[in-house]
Amino acid sequence: MTRKSVCIIGTGIGGLTAGALLTKHGYKVKIFEKEPLIGGRALSFDASSMSFDDYKKLLSRFHMDVPFSEPYLKTIFDKNMLNGYKLDLGYHAIGGGVLSNVNNILSELNDQVGILESYVGLIKEDGFDFPFLSKIDKFKIFPNIFRLLFASEKTLKRLDSVSMTETIKRYGKGKMKLILEVFSRSITTINNLDKISTGEMFRAQRNLYRGSKPVGYPKGGLNSITEKFADYICQNGGEIELEKPVEKIIINNNKATGVLVEGKEHLFDIVISNILVQDLFKIADEKYFPKKYVKEIKSLVGTGSLCAYYSLKKVDPSLIGKTFHFIERNVCVEGNDAVGMIDFMATIPDAGLSPSGEYLVQSYIICNPKEARDEKTLKTLRELLDKNLNQLIPDFRSNLNWAIYPAIWHLDGVAKTIDNKKPEIKTPVNNLYLIGDCVKAPGIGFNCALNSARILADILKNSTI
Repeated sequence: MTRKSVCIIGTGIGGLTAGALLTKHGYKVKIFEKEPLIGGRALSFDASSMSFDDYKKLLSRFHMDVPFSEPYLKTIFDKNMLNGYKLDLGYHAIGGGVLSNVNNILSELNDQVGILESYVGLIKEDGFDFPFLSKIDKFKIFPNIFRLLFASEKTLKRLDSVSMTETIKRYGKGKMKLILEVFSRSITTINNLDKISTGEMFRAQRNLYRGSKPVGYPKGGLNSITEKFADYICQNGGEIELEKPVEKIIINNNKATGVLVEGKEHLFDIVISNILVQDLFKIADEKYFPKKYVKEIKSLVGTGSLCAYYSLKKVDPSLIGKTFHFIERNVCVEGNDAVGMIDFMATIPDAGLSPSGEYLVQSYIICNPKEARDEKTLKTLRELLDKNLNQLIPDFRSNLNWAIYPAIWHLDGVAKTIDNKKPEIKTPVNNLYLIGDCVKAPGIGFNCALNSARILADILKNSTI
């Protein structure tokens, strides 16, 4: 029998994962990508090969800008200061370390990716704790954490509509309060505790308790993951076409039948969209969808952050490989307090993200999409990033080669909040599916995208012939 044909729109991590899994299940897969690079928003790129103008254009296409840099951004490019560096569009840590979802899925393809991993410390006014929790802290809070982390799905569903504000009022005493305040924000990339679902937060946090360290980052950057999925697709009969934007999803009789690319119709049995779900109706005529569905999709919002990439001449050996959270009180952000992270995993030589003898420190502080476009707010957030790095490396500027601060207002495509309901993977149009971090799947961000692809593959795998 003829294999069923699948079109995937976009080579984000969800699209590539779905493409690899469906290829394995016997589908004939073709992916169209509008950019010249694979990876979507979870993108690491060789900064040495990019010009100043190309970098600015790339950021603009991905809802980003660089409001600050040291020295001026054009000077950094003109003087080739990025030679030997790989940078992310917006920093994506991977929850779960070496036992993360990504290696779980790659194992199904007989592959693995090297993961750097770290416990998490906490930056304080008088220094830092590493790890975040001492053995005594763990002993004191373990009963409450255990009860929440390993609650039944029935209990978690009940907690889906309970905000972290309410949960903290009930369980938040001593160090437990700080844990809930910091980790719920860092996991969801949302500062407003009123909007964070307790059920969703603890579902996501289960990944961190499988036996590996909680925070991971792939050796060689995010492209080391996306290239493995892309290679599997292409080596097993699938196709990936770059710089080929889909102009329209073709729908007939409430059924997706193909796509329009460069004015030409391409027919498929199944169409899968991995673009920002808010952009769905730019390529799919909304008349084919219920009005309530269209309204809900258009109302969805993403998450944002201000990132910082610091190139340093030297780093204290005691910091190399470690990751630190911080929380800043009474900041000009929704939710009042802002959480961020300073990551030294990329300073490990095996990271492969910087030239020999130089060190790349990756960091971010959470804000919402509106705040990520507000110059005054961004200025405050930049000062807080610098302040916390200075807590770890006093007078870090004396060792600074350069610093770039990208602001991003679509870090996660859809924020997983109580009032921001992600859509199901199956749409109201037959044979049209949505995947990525924009849809209803376990986990947040990168893990949500991976899990959405796995769920879709499970839905479709019985129809491979």
